[in-house]
Amino acid sequence: MDPQTFLDIATVVTKLRMYPYFDIAHYILMSMSVREDNHPPSTSGTHLFSRKHPFSCWIATMLMCFAGSIVANLLIGEPLITPFKDHQAVMTATAVWYVINYSPFDVIYKLCRFLPFKLVISCMKEVQRVHKVHHAVVFAMKNYPGSYLIIVTMGVLKGAGYTFMRTFERLLRGVWIPSSNEILQPSFNTKGCLAASILFILERKGLIDAPHAVIFFGVVIFFVYFKLSSLLLGIHDLFVPFENLFCAVFMGGIWDALKQVLSRGEKKAEENGSARGGSAATKSKEE
Repeated sequence: MDPQTFLDIATVVTKLRMYPYFDIAHYILMSMSVREDNHPPSTSGTHLFSRKHPFSCWIATMLMCFAGSIVANLLIGEPLITPFKDHQAVMTATAVWYVINYSPFDVIYKLCRFLPFKLVISCMKEVQRVHKVHHAVVFAMKNYPGSYLIIVTMGVLKGAGYTFMRTFERLLRGVWIPSSNEILQPSFNTKGCLAASILFILERKGLIDAPHAVIFFGVVIFFVYFKLSSLLLGIHDLFVPFENLFCAVFMGGIWDALKQVLSRGEKKAEENGSARGGSAATKSKEE
């Protein structure tokens, strides 16, 4: 592709407005996530949670739809209810929640789960994710200059806040799974937002000599590519091999392996010594 054409496309992607289409894609995925967490598609049930507890289902879905802003506001001391000031966004999210859960014959939900549609919706969601991460980094660098931990955390929470909200959202639905939370088991989305936040910080500090549109578009391609890999090829986490290598080198993995080898050698030597002692005793007894 011609560099100028690539730059033009990148500039267009950078200037895309998130509302309504990209935000609707996000609301669709969050509504489906809450519904499928109650009743996975592989299970069949006549009494769906949304029928028995519609208010709880709606609250849980709204928390997931606006999770990034809620959790980020909690971090910086802003009112948690601020994201719900945008009535247009709340009404849009509510309309999406309604059609996902209550459309006749579940036609909207089934359509959104149809692979070609799901691919498009997921790619649009990744564009929105990068947009949120970038704006969070810009906001944090203006208000907390030099506080890189806060800046990175803001980028991660805005881009993948719903993964941290999941535990609390489940509590509202009467589900308690303490071993399944984002702190214990970080997802690829959280790790990707962490990497994207660091990249945007380096760009803002002038350590990366490239146009902003190219960097932004490159991050979008990164997220979209691995989302497609997850949906089509089942590759869910790119960072696992690097994490395993890092843990083996710097988190005691080598020493644990060496300790196991030495303990096996000692145990084998003890067993051989015991075997020799037993055979010698048997031989002397025969004599």
